[in-house]
Amino acid sequence: MDSTTIAVIIFIMAYALIISEKVHRTIVGLFGAMLMILFGILDQETAIHHIDFNTLGLLMGMMIIVNITSETGLFNYLAIWAAKKVKAKPVALLVALSMLTAVCSALLDNVTTVLLTVPITFSITQKLKVDVKPFLISQILSSNIGGTATLIGDPPNIMIGSAVGLSFMDFINNVTLVSIVIFIVVEALLVLLYGKKLVTQPTLQDEVMHLDEKSQIKDFKLLKKCLLAIAITIGMFVMHSALHLETATAALTGAGFLLLISFTRNEEMIAKALSKVEWLAIFFFAGLFVLVGALVETGVIKMLAEEAIKVTNGDVNATAYLILWMSAYASAFIDNIPFVATLIPLIQDMGQLGLGNLEPLWWSLALGACLGGNGTLIGASANVVVASMAAQRGKPISFIEFMKIALPVMTLTIAISHIYIWLRYL
Repeated sequence: MDSTTIAVIIFIMAYALIISEKVHRTIVGLFGAMLMILFGILDQETAIHHIDFNTLGLLMGMMIIVNITSETGLFNYLAIWAAKKVKAKPVALLVALSMLTAVCSALLDNVTTVLLTVPITFSITQKLKVDVKPFLISQILSSNIGGTATLIGDPPNIMIGSAVGLSFMDFINNVTLVSIVIFIVVEALLVLLYGKKLVTQPTLQDEVMHLDEKSQIKDFKLLKKCLLAIAITIGMFVMHSALHLETATAALTGAGFLLLISFTRNEEMIAKALSKVEWLAIFFFAGLFVLVGALVETGVIKMLAEEAIKVTNGDVNATAYLILWMSAYASAFIDNIPFVATLIPLIQDMGQLGLGNLEPLWWSLALGACLGGNGTLIGASANVVVASMAAQRGKPISFIEFMKIALPVMTLTIAISHIYIWLRYL
């Protein structure tokens, strides 16, 4: 067998094991990556090159900040404050937390957002004694929808913006409105789906309404340091392109600064903060990047994309729709970063071959790749992080359980995007 066939077999077997959940996904990711190297599909240096250390650094930095901040009691404060604002009604709380997640994902990035909001969700659902899974599923979907709305919300948007020269305002003008419409539709569906199941007792609601959120803050001095570090980090996120810095640098700078001013020589607290990093998710991502990198190196992803584009015979309308749907379903099962990296030069080549107006193609790619991440539990970074946090807290979300809800919802959001692309550009 040639290297391409071996790479495809290893990749399919790895994904089959992840879906079956017979073996933990972190083990599958790591062992699958090692098999790619052992079979000579790619060497160790090339494998390391395919690991996106910006994603891993961003994850680790924000996890450290969130872990230290959680020691202050801030998340319990926010949980009680949010619950009281909606009178501790579970359905209203589902929408409120999802809206918070979507807005934060548009302004920060969706991984950072779920790291901040998931602890709040667990805290308040425990108090109301309602099932946390509908809230988590809604927040995963909302994080990817929110991330679609801006240039800085999701890595594919950053890549497209950088390659084509699209500005922050270009994304606001072209994809924010449709993202808002999609969010409203998805939340309405989730309320219909879960509304009757999300019930709590009036006594538990009364207990929550009588809680004093201010009493939850355990360490004001540490809280001030955390808020300062978070403000610096967010400032660096907003300015990262102007400062020519990667998002991982911003996150790790904030984490390092917070450790410096909080636990200068306190080895026990430093170890505690680092031990709470979601290492299972980190190593799963590292393995997944290598698995997908092997498909990139053997030309499988490029071949699939080229063959799919040939089908349209150079028609702009057909190509835009194909890119939208293909990138959505590919992003649901394959990491969207290497897929988008492969499609960008292909679309540029089509422009040079005289395809004409490429604008609909870029927005089709942005909407498809970002919203497609909602299709499965491994479709986007935020999905994996939420699943990992849920499993650690004894509330695992299975691959099939999530996909039963998320894949039809994702298909609906792409159908809405299809209509939007047709009305606005074609």
